This record gives sequence, C-alpha cells and structure tokens, in this order.
Amino acid sequence: MFGSIGMPELVIILVIALIIFGPRKLPELGKSLGRSLNEFKKASNDLQNTLEQEIKLEEQKESAAAARKAEADPAAVAPDNAAPSQTVSR
Repeated sequence: MFGSIGMPELVIILVIALIIFGPRKLPELGKSLGRSLNEFKKASNDLQNTLEQEIKLEEQKESAAAARKAEADPAAVAPDNAAPSQTVSR
C-alpha cells in the first residue's frame, strides 16, 4: 500500500505524529494534507489534459499543412515513375 513502508514503520510514524501534534491537532492536519494532495492531483491532471490538447492541436496543424501542400503540388508528394536520373562518373 505504501511501497517500502511496512506496518511497524507506519505505526511508529503515527505515534510520533500523535506525540508531536497531539490528539486534537492531528485530525486537522490530516484533513489539510488530504486537501493539499487532492488539489495537487487536480492541478497535475489539468496540466496533463492541457498538454495532450496542445499536442493534438499541433498534429492537426501539421496534417492540415501536409494536405494543403499535397493539393498545391501533387508531384511533390506522389512518387515519380520516371527512370532514375543518371550520373556521370569521372
């Protein structure tokens, strides 16, 4: 659940937190930590969605530019069926 932290380590951490902050302050700290993690998760998801949208928009722009280029100059996109050019060696 917590990676490499086992149950004994988790109990020790909770006991130390209880001693330092006291039983009244500990629930408030837990709530604020949960809210902070939730906000961080929401912000990172928003950032990820924005990046994905930008990537899709950039790909659409590139494909539209390629389509316009193909319409303007079909010979540049289509392979040439002519014989290969011959070079003269000296």
